[in-house]
Amino acid sequence: MNRVQTSIADRLPLLRRRQWMIQAIRSFFDARGYLEVETPYLVKTPGEEVHLHPFHTVYETPQNKNYNFFLHTSPEFAMKKILAEIHHPIFQLARVWRNKEGGSTHLPEFTMLEWYRPECLLHELMDETELLLKRLFPPQFIYNDIIMDFTKPFQRLTIEQAFKYYVGINILDMPENAEILAYEAKTELRKNETWEDLFFRILLDRIEPFIGREQPTFLTHWPISQAALAKPDPSDPRVALRFELYAGGLELANAFEELTDPNIQRKRFMHDRQQRRKFYPDMIEWEIDEEFLEILNDLPLCSGIAMGVDRLVMLATGVINIHDIVWK
Repeated sequence: MNRVQTSIADRLPLLRRRQWMIQAIRSFFDARGYLEVETPYLVKTPGEEVHLHPFHTVYETPQNKNYNFFLHTSPEFAMKKILAEIHHPIFQLARVWRNKEGGSTHLPEFTMLEWYRPECLLHELMDETELLLKRLFPPQFIYNDIIMDFTKPFQRLTIEQAFKYYVGINILDMPENAEILAYEAKTELRKNETWEDLFFRILLDRIEPFIGREQPTFLTHWPISQAALAKPDPSDPRVALRFELYAGGLELANAFEELTDPNIQRKRFMHDRQQRRKFYPDMIEWEIDEEFLEILNDLPLCSGIAMGVDRLVMLATGVINIHDIVWK
């Protein structure tokens, strides 16, 4: 059954809070010396993540030539190209599009906050992210019957620690084999379920409901296979320098200490393309972004993050349906 949405007039107090938060986000980055950038939404390469479905369109030129274009799923590639040239911290409040998404916390078109900071390690990006949220939210508030406490430092929990505590297994000491993971996690392997599918099912069912509740949680150091654009941890090659941020039962952000090796990145892209052809054989293919691979040689040591603005507004206003805090 389709949900009946209230009128814009009825939701105006929520939308005013949205406006205030966007203004506060801009003020935060302005005060820290960031440049706000704008990158194209219509691109030839929408991204390389296996399970993201881009919206496709055709550009018809005045000379009657046709070219495949896509609405981007993230401004990441374009923003890194800028960063490689200017080596200066940048941010963007961008509209992004992801097909086959919907529900109470997902929209096919939504607003993404992305920022990239040169000479920034992953733990420093966590510090900055925590500071931003503490500027946007009161010290304590209630969301979805949970008392959120932003007065304390945000929790930092590795994937390895989370699986040990909530599932009782050492995920990093095991081969990426679905049958072994199902046995160790004491769960039934579903038909055609891959290791990655099972990994995320366990994460969704047995870990995510218990983290980021009273205080936000950074879930860090993901298996290297789950971070296609992140740098490997030099102290542990099994994991990548990646974190996700959870608060109030919502996944708010995904971040990397950025990979700058074009050879490793190309290999990851080719692997992802093989996986995409396997899982989605009817999906239109696009060209590899060779310009992006070339600029990785010029990309400084840096970290970057993508944060869902709509979910931030949900958390701030107390609503549990994302449709209540968008202008439609």
